[in-house]
Amino acid sequence: MSEIPEKQIKRLRALIGEAETSLAAAKELIVSLVGDDPVLADRVKDQALGKVIEGVFDGQNMVGSDSKTYPVPANYASKSKLVQGDILKLTIADDGAFMYKQIGPIPRKQIVGVLNQKDGHYFVDVGGKQYRVLLASVTYFKAKPGDQVSVNVPEDTTVDVEWAALEAAL
Repeated sequence: MSEIPEKQIKRLRALIGEAETSLAAAKELIVSLVGDDPVLADRVKDQALGKVIEGVFDGQNMVGSDSKTYPVPANYASKSKLVQGDILKLTIADDGAFMYKQIGPIPRKQIVGVLNQKDGHYFVDVGGKQYRVLLASVTYFKAKPGDQVSVNVPEDTTVDVEWAALEAAL
């Protein structure tokens, strides 16, 4: 391993110092605007990033508090194992980019069923009840119709649930 020149180390230390100073100044400004309330501080940070909308994941999309439907990328929903009913926060950046974050996972339970395909859609049959699952999840796990799989669904059985999050192919 080659040695790092002293000049570069000094420059790195100076850059880190400048970043720490800027961060401290930003924190002071937030405190001067909203006090020590961490919830308000987070809201100010979100607003600085762009428009923020909270909503509920419906299995494929987010239904925002403004009643509009926002597309959730299937690979994000699949990777995050989002369950119908989870609370999401969408930040729409000034350049139009969408950034989702799961902020309120609902209580969930894991169940086992059999993967089926009908009319181009994938379903998991659990004791006669069918739950839709995302194609991205099926592809990721390389699952095929007839495979036994485990899925996550809301723990609350009084809610009518159409979607499940694929947890694993067994």
